[in-house]
Parts: sequence; C-alpha cells; structure tokens
Amino acid sequence: MFHIDPSDPTPAEAQIVRTVRSALGAGLLIPGQPMPTVRQLAVDLRVGANAVARAYAELERQQVLETVGGVGTVVRASPESIRREELYDELCALEDTFLRQAAELGFSMDDVIIHLDSRRTP
Repeated sequence: MFHIDPSDPTPAEAQIVRTVRSALGAGLLIPGQPMPTVRQLAVDLRVGANAVARAYAELERQQVLETVGGVGTVVRASPESIRREELYDELCALEDTFLRQAAELGFSMDDVIIHLDSRRTP
C-alpha cells in the first residue's frame, strides 16, 4: 500500500507522509488500524529506519497517527479529516513525478494528455 519513488528528489520521509495521507484520504486506512513498525516499513520501502521514524513523527504531529502502548503506531485520523485541498496538493506531487518520468521517456505533456484522454470511458 505504501510506496516511494527513489527517482523523486523529494526526501523519503516526505514521500511516506504523502503516501500515508493519500491512503487515508482514499479510505484505505481507517482509525485504529495498526501501521507497520518503523523497521518493517523501512525494509519494505528500502529506506533507512530514521526516514520512517521522522515520517511517523510528522504524521503524529499532524494527528494522523498515534502511538498506543502495547499496540504500536495506529491510524488516528479519519478519512474525512484530510481536507480536499490537501488531497489536491498530494495529487499535484504525483502528477509532477508522473510527468517527469514521462518526459524522461521522451513524451511531452501534450502526448500524455492525449493518451490519458484516449483512456476515458464514455
């Protein structure tokens, strides 16, 4: 469910924060749901444990996650608590990554728009 893009210049911890908030906004995470341990997520994402710890700390500061004794880190916020504007900010970050990768493959923004438009279902 969680991912980072190693080619994205955004620091890993910021990408983790963005990914967790996106998953919450999309309803993929629910309040009370346990999160992977710092060590497990670091292994899964192939990043340093310190990056995951910093991301979790930031998400706790934002009141998205909380640490519960004997349980670990769990989701605190509800999907409704992630404002629409924040989701658009996260969408913009995903678009930036997508467009950068498309450009690296030789596609212009117009090429991407035409291709995406052709995938619309009537």
